[in-house]
Amino acid sequence: MVRPVAQRTDLRVPHAGEDLAVYLYRPDSPDRDTACIVMAHGFSGTRDDGLPAYADEFCAAGHTVALFDYRGFGASTGEPRQVIDIAAQHADYRAVVQWARTLDGVDPTRIALWGSSFSGGHVLAVAAEDPSIAAVVSQAPFTDALPTLAEVPVRNSARLTVAALRDQLRAWRGRPPLLVPAVGPPGSLAAMTAPDAEPGFRAIVGPESRWRNEFAARLMLKFPFYRPGRKTARLSMPLLVCVCDEDTTAPPGSTVAAAQRAPLGELRHYPYGHFAIYLDPQTRADQREFLDRALARP
Repeated sequence: MVRPVAQRTDLRVPHAGEDLAVYLYRPDSPDRDTACIVMAHGFSGTRDDGLPAYADEFCAAGHTVALFDYRGFGASTGEPRQVIDIAAQHADYRAVVQWARTLDGVDPTRIALWGSSFSGGHVLAVAAEDPSIAAVVSQAPFTDALPTLAEVPVRNSARLTVAALRDQLRAWRGRPPLLVPAVGPPGSLAAMTAPDAEPGFRAIVGPESRWRNEFAARLMLKFPFYRPGRKTARLSMPLLVCVCDEDTTAPPGSTVAAAQRAPLGELRHYPYGHFAIYLDPQTRADQREFLDRALARP
């Protein structure tokens, strides 16, 4: 069987006074309306950072894919830049889902969410509020801040908290954000400093990427309270959770528990750390097989 060829278009979706940059992947000459998979990256990542390979894989299986950048990141508009606002990123997912449901050639009842790392938590939270979502893929997901913070050196936690307070004061005064690195070597001031973090992230950033290794520190005032994995018991749709057993950036214990709470949850284990999963073609094949089943026409 010959796979359909992906056709990618760079589009803009108006949302909250800004434009979300969306790569729309269309399979060539689909027989009927297709399912659509809405995708975005994790902590500070952009649509060009390792994700087109997933979109190509899913589109080759006959699905439409909408891969987007959050407001203030990558090719999307929005000021100030590099502000990771959890509620706003959830709203961005919902906006692209709503837009995808209006597309010609897309079945509005077969919309799936895909997320990885930080957005792997986002898709759990968004789907918990929208039972019409048809399926969810959550890869190496951030599911609970508490075990994640337990892996952060105490000195780094203190320095990030001070930076967050300073940044919040700047925001209240209308000043530009105080930016700190998203990834760095062990011992540096950054959100992710596991030994595989910096080389792993840079391995998925291509020459055309708009990724910037920085984020507004104010996030760290809300980060400890973000526990999206606790919402999986409310998911009524099929859920695939891909967990990295050696993950120290998003520790696997809470992720496994989150998958087990989901009524239709499936859990697959991969024997490496947080970033290697992006480069493993087997992961993409496993996700494609799950989406083919979960998004099959009734």
